[in-house]
Amino acid sequence: MKTQSQFLQVVTRDEAERRFREHLALAPLGSETVDLHVALGRVLAEDVVAPIDVPGFDRSNVDGFAVLAADTWGAMEEQPRALSLTSEILTPGVAPCIQVSTGHATPIATGGMLPRGADAVVMVEYTDVDEEGVQIRRAATAGENVSYAGTDIARGESVLRAGQPLSSREIGVLAALGIAQVLVYRKPKVAIFSTGNEIVAPGAPLPMGAVYDSNAAIIAAAIEELGGDPVRLGVIPDDEAALSTALKLGLQCDAVVFSGGTSKGEGDLSYRVVAALQDPGIVAHGVALKPGKPICLAVTDGKPVVILPGFPTSAVFTFHEFMAPVIRAFAGMPPERRELVTATVPMRVNSERGRTEYLLVGLVPAEQGLTAYPMGKGSGSVTTFSGADGFITIGQHTEMLEPGTPVQVQLLSQGLAAADLIIIGSHCVGLDWLAGELIHQGFRIKTMSVGSTGGLMAAKRGECDLGGIHLMDPETGEYNRSLLTPAVELVQGYGRMQGIVYRVGDSRFEGRDAASAIAMAIDEPSCVMVNRNAGSGTRILIDRLLDGAKPAGYGVQTKSHNAVAVAVSQQRADWGLAIDTVARQYGLGFIPVQEECYDFVVPKTRLDRPPVRAFISLLRSAKAQDALRTLGFRVDPPID
Repeated sequence: MKTQSQFLQVVTRDEAERRFREHLALAPLGSETVDLHVALGRVLAEDVVAPIDVPGFDRSNVDGFAVLAADTWGAMEEQPRALSLTSEILTPGVAPCIQVSTGHATPIATGGMLPRGADAVVMVEYTDVDEEGVQIRRAATAGENVSYAGTDIARGESVLRAGQPLSSREIGVLAALGIAQVLVYRKPKVAIFSTGNEIVAPGAPLPMGAVYDSNAAIIAAAIEELGGDPVRLGVIPDDEAALSTALKLGLQCDAVVFSGGTSKGEGDLSYRVVAALQDPGIVAHGVALKPGKPICLAVTDGKPVVILPGFPTSAVFTFHEFMAPVIRAFAGMPPERRELVTATVPMRVNSERGRTEYLLVGLVPAEQGLTAYPMGKGSGSVTTFSGADGFITIGQHTEMLEPGTPVQVQLLSQGLAAADLIIIGSHCVGLDWLAGELIHQGFRIKTMSVGSTGGLMAAKRGECDLGGIHLMDPETGEYNRSLLTPAVELVQGYGRMQGIVYRVGDSRFEGRDAASAIAMAIDEPSCVMVNRNAGSGTRILIDRLLDGAKPAGYGVQTKSHNAVAVAVSQQRADWGLAIDTVARQYGLGFIPVQEECYDFVVPKTRLDRPPVRAFISLLRSAKAQDALRTLGFRVDPPID
């Protein structure tokens, strides 16, 4: 049996970056001329000097009459000034032929070219036309309602600079100057592929044990955002010859990025293929990061080759830390300017000493400022980034952050888009429906699933608008009300049936009631359970049912009803507790145990906020009640 080889040398993040960049020329890769209509998002490769004046002539800003301002002095409603009309009417595109002399005026439309002699335009609203000419009822000053040639852009003026990304605004400037083609930096071509026999391209059937290739899609989209041109090479199996071929093809591009096979375990072949590169080859393999330790950085003939970890969160973090700045430089994009905000952590955060840790967080406003809630679902999560506002960096010598510790949050995008309604607590598909309806109404919603206890504490601290909870008092069996304080109020939600889920046809459970099923599971070592996380309402119910017993699988803790159902349906466990709605969704057997109350706790200081009132109004509506009943929940009239 072969042994697993280890990393050659784990280095710090800064040392890995230094080694990587030492062998790269962080500059644009060249330029090309493109048509203006395809230049959006490209980066200018040279300064743009105006070849013409804009506007190119003196023009009227309004519909009215071109006049000499001195002829209008003293004009009032009661004493208008009479002027004779010239014989021409000036519309856009018509060159004037008649000079405006003293005592005369010429009708002119918005955008029309100002005739010689005129130095102002009187708006038509302040005039009356009669048989003798035009009556001016308001005096004008020289230059009024006129744009003079070159006042917007003057010929010879540098209007755009090299290195400037072209948005719709810059495209408009170029078009106004009559520029049909523009010199831009060439987009760096970046080859992308994923490795692994378990990786399946989206759209194909998904065998058991396989996962869809999300990394390539994420990285390709990021490359486009950074000004690069992703070249997708697909999914490459764990075959050294196939990987070598893919790498050789990828090196025809300006850079290569692929994921998987970096850990040097048995079957991880990517690093072997990259190890054959020279000049200089691998510069760092193993970086003291969490997530992202297995990253492999290499350079060959000035081209970066990066093997990202296979797990999505690790892959995205390490890509943005090491490869994104390189692509921006190759594309001529300016360095990214990330915004930092100060927040505090609401709970204890443990970290591994010896590694710099990046922790994704969601930001919520509290009375004392922003609070940064950890969004950790593990480095295998593909959804964490989409729900996070930013991340904090925990130094390699820090083992723990105490609650209330101030931290610097690096935002994932420019500016912090504040949510209208912040919901923290236990997850429920009924809450998903309610939040979706509010989003359709135009509200911005932020939801964070941290469990019922976390939601209750967040509400008590004033860190959310709503907390979804289903916490049972172990002594009385009552839900939620006994946990209230004067600072919060309970909004009645709906009933959910909790029960034992199992695979249909399992004779150990079929035909049993809850008590006998629990007794059987406790006495049968081969009957494996899947537990829920401490602090969840379901865990409180489980522990009450087990009465101190810890059957096989008790230590396996999942964070949602769906995770319980998946474990049972995939035969990693034989039973667990979940709501009946989820049991039906996964086609599982269900033994009712106890109906629980899923309610919402609201800080009293937030009760009158319009988004909170909108949520409560929706919850009480016939539409919501019908939808919740369809989902399998019990909806009662609210308790006064």
